[in-house]
Amino acid sequence: MLIKIDHENPSQQLIKRVAEILREGGVIAYPTDTVYGIGCDLFNKEAIERIYRIKQLPRSKPLSFICQDLKDISEYAAVSNAGYKIMKRLLPGPYTFILKATKKVPRMVTTHQHTVGIRVPDNKICLALLGALNSPVISTSAAVHEDEVLSDPVEIDRKFGNLLDIVIDGGILMSDPSSVIDLTDDEEPRVVREGKGDVSFLLAKR
Repeated sequence: MLIKIDHENPSQQLIKRVAEILREGGVIAYPTDTVYGIGCDLFNKEAIERIYRIKQLPRSKPLSFICQDLKDISEYAAVSNAGYKIMKRLLPGPYTFILKATKKVPRMVTTHQHTVGIRVPDNKICLALLGALNSPVISTSAAVHEDEVLSDPVEIDRKFGNLLDIVIDGGILMSDPSSVIDLTDDEEPRVVREGKGDVSFLLAKR
């Protein structure tokens, strides 16, 4: 089902409808500030299993998730003072941070080192949805192959529609991936991937 939600002024009625679908174990496609994501409630194991099947991913591959704000992140990850300053400077924005997961994060989405990728997208639909759901949402790109990320919600609906409960049409995106920053070392943040987000100030410290 394809539903259009204004990315500048999201309809609270539609946001609540999507949040209810997530609460009931649904899997959706939704826009972020980088690419369209496929997601579900972080705490619904069956929905997460569906995402692995839809994306044809090995269970060994961890899944990132989105949070509403920095305070929210601190519930799901250990954040050092240095890491907090970096995230406060950059969020919300097109960044994924690799952090040590707390026990609150389901094991099935963490790495063997108990790390996890967390984002706070600069996207009003995402933030409204997180607020209505009051829970993090899994975030993996709307693509079967990572080099074939889909930017048009109509195309996503055509390709995945029968596998998803809802595809949110928030407009066509440029499909630039997020920058990935590893903050698991308290002293030395590491840029894992240069993407849409500016990481020049971190690279300059090398």
